[in-house]
Amino acid sequence: MTWSRRMAAALAVAWGGATAPTSLQAADIVVGQVAPLTGVLASTGAQMVLGGKIYFDWVNAQGGVHGASIRQAVADDAYKVADTVRLTREMLAKPEVLALYGFAGTANITQLLADGVLEQGGAALVAPYTGGESLRNPFNPWIFHVRAGYGDEAEHMVQQLTTLGMNRVAVMYQDDGFGKAGLAGVEAALAKRNLKVVVAAGYERNTDKVDEAVKAIKAVDVHAVIMIAVNKPAAAFIQRYREQGGGAQLYNISVVDPTELVKLAGLKNVHGLGISQVVPYPYRPQLPVVREYQTLLKKYAPEAEVNYTSFEQFLGAKVLVEALRRAGPAPTRAKVVKALESLQSYDLGGITLGYSPTNRIGSRYVEVTVIGSNGRLMK
Repeated sequence: MTWSRRMAAALAVAWGGATAPTSLQAADIVVGQVAPLTGVLASTGAQMVLGGKIYFDWVNAQGGVHGASIRQAVADDAYKVADTVRLTREMLAKPEVLALYGFAGTANITQLLADGVLEQGGAALVAPYTGGESLRNPFNPWIFHVRAGYGDEAEHMVQQLTTLGMNRVAVMYQDDGFGKAGLAGVEAALAKRNLKVVVAAGYERNTDKVDEAVKAIKAVDVHAVIMIAVNKPAAAFIQRYREQGGGAQLYNISVVDPTELVKLAGLKNVHGLGISQVVPYPYRPQLPVVREYQTLLKKYAPEAEVNYTSFEQFLGAKVLVEALRRAGPAPTRAKVVKALESLQSYDLGGITLGYSPTNRIGSRYVEVTVIGSNGRLMK
């Protein structure tokens, strides 16, 4: 178990383990986070928790927000929709939880909206780890996105592919709201160029049963495969597709951890994989906010490595803390929502995000990185 995963598991245990906290410790400001600390997305969940923790720890070390300390209350949903709903309801039943932060899963969060959980609780959800279009359109007032949508990512990947003359594209996708959102994005981007997906092959959520998808895509002649998949099934597909002689250029949407892919699928198989990213490159300290992230990671989590997911959630934590500051010394859930709306052109340190009363999409930034011969991401 990696250090970051041990840390995340310890945090979750401190707040009630795999169930939502039943007795939140007394705290000035409680931020509720439901994250997948076990199951197919466990390594990602650990990074999600870590990115917030290092910033909240630093803020508390500086005296907190208006003298109040921030406590990160974490519960493990194992990426299961029903658990996300149940744990979120339990968190929002606690009046001291002022905002929600860093949840994962398009289908999970879509269900929160469908069941009215966020509306009934009246709390903002900041920086969810999803680009699902159903969470962005139609407009809903509760979710404040830090990342671009899957449609933006798909457009960027398809633009790159077609510019290189690769117009026969297959899609391997998770058969749920997340995967279908990504598939729809690829279809729309191809349709703009009078092209269609050659074959779309799904796999069952919360599994790595990808053999049928490998077979379906291997049976056709394609230039590229865009995967809308999380770590374990993505790695399983890459490994089996390559070992069976599949030679197409492979891409994956931003939600995967390249280190985990290398570990699970082998460097030989993942070398050259393109991964779309929705935040700037965190490995070189060119931007002030990247330098800040690297400094605080080294200070508060010296055993952890730089990671896109923890950096994205670090940015989300900065957004949330600024909103807590603007909400004043007696913050409420409603005041936090209003404060987030006031961040209309907010500079995080070389990255500017913006919200308003009618806009919840803070950024549309996308670029594509590639896993290099040493297993690390290259721009």
